Amino acid sequence: MKQPLHILPIIIISQFCCISLWFAGNAVMNDLIIDLNLDPGSLGHLISAVQLGFIAGSLVFAILTIADRFSPSKVFFVSALLGGFFNLSFIWGVNSLAGILFLRFFTGFFLAGIYPIGMKIAADYYEKGLGKSLGFLVGALVLGTAIPHLLKDLTTGYSWKSVIMATTGISFFGGVLMLLFVPNGPFRKRSQQLDFSAFFTVFKKVEFRSAAFGYFGHMWELYAFWVFVPLMLKGYTLVNSQVTFNIPLLSFLVIGSGGFSCIAAGYLSQRFGEKSVAFSALFLSCLCCFISPLMFTLSSANLFLGFLVFWGMVVIMDSPMFSTLVAQNAVHEKKGTALTIVNCIGFAITIFSIQIMNSLSQLTDSNNIYVILAIGPVLGLIALKSRNKPTIADKVC
Repeated sequence: MKQPLHILPIIIISQFCCISLWFAGNAVMNDLIIDLNLDPGSLGHLISAVQLGFIAGSLVFAILTIADRFSPSKVFFVSALLGGFFNLSFIWGVNSLAGILFLRFFTGFFLAGIYPIGMKIAADYYEKGLGKSLGFLVGALVLGTAIPHLLKDLTTGYSWKSVIMATTGISFFGGVLMLLFVPNGPFRKRSQQLDFSAFFTVFKKVEFRSAAFGYFGHMWELYAFWVFVPLMLKGYTLVNSQVTFNIPLLSFLVIGSGGFSCIAAGYLSQRFGEKSVAFSALFLSCLCCFISPLMFTLSSANLFLGFLVFWGMVVIMDSPMFSTLVAQNAVHEKKGTALTIVNCIGFAITIFSIQIMNSLSQLTDSNNIYVILAIGPVLGLIALKSRNKPTIADKVC
């Protein structure tokens, strides 16, 4: 069934706009540290508050099977408005770390009605070629995640509040677009009642578990890498004192580069299959973790930046593939709930990796700490390999 041409672009734009809420706090963290006299270690707590909120929201959405009982577009719209509200509240007299964490928690809570719901909407429209569609969708998510860093660079000289107001306005716009132009998809199968067992029954299928566990390994690395990109850039300048970086702009470029690799992954999946692309990307990002200490010793800043951009591409390239595999191997009536559950567990894992990295960064100035990010990809590769098709490298050889 051929879908209207505007559907996928609207979903992509809406997702891009609303996901900008995610790293809005991180982009202005240095200003908050100065204005509120916060400890530099607050960075890890800030993103963890969003992750915790996302997990709590995901649990509520999954247990109540909201994505499968109500119109996904309306759920997306309401979540965009409420997430934007708590993001905007960030600028209204917040004068303590506790207040900031409270508001970031609820911003994350309503992001649970945006990220997985956006994938659910795409899955309701595109059964065939879902990997390609989600490649575009996750690409938009990556760019949305990176955009606060760009906004921070563009608003140099203005108050940090301008970044918060801009991301809130963008979120409202994305929610309205989804509500007005994306009705329920033709492949949507509505669940008529609450099913509290769904949180456990979705894992009964072996193929679903393989995809989910691969995704969990990927998530251990992904958000910790994104959070620490600015610190990696700063760490390189400390080792190479002759180098200066525009950290907000370069952070945007490193993180945002993954948007293009997600789109490329969607096209590659049509030839090699989703699992093969996911395995290959996870292997490459794992390799980046292991060689990262050597990269900080490079005398060429351009080579170091090239390495970070490559890492930024492969670290997210497998994400739409895992989401596709999860959606394809979930029961139709529980597809939205399954995606939400897997996201919930995946983001719970990110809290551990972020907090471990945050603690290590406070204990040592060593750039060897990023090797720890390889733990997740290694375990994810093991989960995939047991039932994996040949990788792209195998087919080329």
